[in-house]
Amino acid sequence: MREAVRHNEVEHSASGGSGATALGQHGLRSRDKLARIPVKIVPAVRADVLPKPPWLHAKPMMSETVAGMAAILRAHRLHSVCEEAMCPNIGECFAQRTATFMIMGGVCTRRCAFCDVAHGRPDALDEAEPARLADAVAALGLRYVVITSVDRDDLRDGGAAHFARCVALLRERVPGIRVELLTPDFRGRVERALDALSAAWPDVFNHNVETVPALYRAARAGASYEGSLELLARVKKAQPAMLTKSGLMAGLGETDAALLDTMRDIRAHDVDVLTIGQYLAPSKFHMPVRRYVPPETFAAWRDAGRRLGFKEVVAGPLVRSSYHADEVSRSTGP
Repeated sequence: MREAVRHNEVEHSASGGSGATALGQHGLRSRDKLARIPVKIVPAVRADVLPKPPWLHAKPMMSETVAGMAAILRAHRLHSVCEEAMCPNIGECFAQRTATFMIMGGVCTRRCAFCDVAHGRPDALDEAEPARLADAVAALGLRYVVITSVDRDDLRDGGAAHFARCVALLRERVPGIRVELLTPDFRGRVERALDALSAAWPDVFNHNVETVPALYRAARAGASYEGSLELLARVKKAQPAMLTKSGLMAGLGETDAALLDTMRDIRAHDVDVLTIGQYLAPSKFHMPVRRYVPPETFAAWRDAGRRLGFKEVVAGPLVRSSYHADEVSRSTGP
């Protein structure tokens, strides 16, 4: 699973197990979800949990705009990652008429150790979902939409055709809309996925590399660092004028040097925009936060990224994959 869900921090719970998703599906979470990952995690005890620094205490920005948008989402049986992840930037983004939607259900086929989206066997795709999404975006008056999803390794194309149908219907029903896709890695299905996406390419293609290669086995079981980089490069080769984008988390145990090396790798694969934000552990059963990175270090990473040739680097403790996505797209796109 992508986007702000990977950064959400909740109270360190003493339990694991299964639970209903926001879409009414059921899957494994926390302890039970992570019981079979290759690198075992020792549950954190309260004494080992790092105190959250003052720069991470964001003030919520709830408003009538947020409440109104939430009501329309419920009416169309849709959910935004902004709400489900309790993203601290929800008020700011909704006020700017941008939102991130999670499609293809709430159950993921992966067991990433930084994320607590439910794991299990997903339901069949809802063929009416693209139309409902387009209706909701029109009703909300959005001008920029980010669409993400759970991993769907059960589908022959990883869900790429469903992404393309969403893009096509959005453009048909909401003239002038700009669409960013934040996709899974389509591992083992890249050929089919790229063929399906070619039916309706987005304005921006985003896929998160997430972390440094040394942490992949622990953090992204079932994923491939080289595969993620190759996906980004192949999309850029297929659509040279389209903005490509990726994201990294800080605080999982990487060194500054390793993160900078990863930034170089991403840029070497012709990615235009990079986001870097602070990792926050969803529960004590997930990978622990190894450090809280101060704002000045994020600023230094932004400067380093610009020197590497990125068109833009959005970096900060509360930065998420879709943070200021509309603004970044307009300032860096063709």
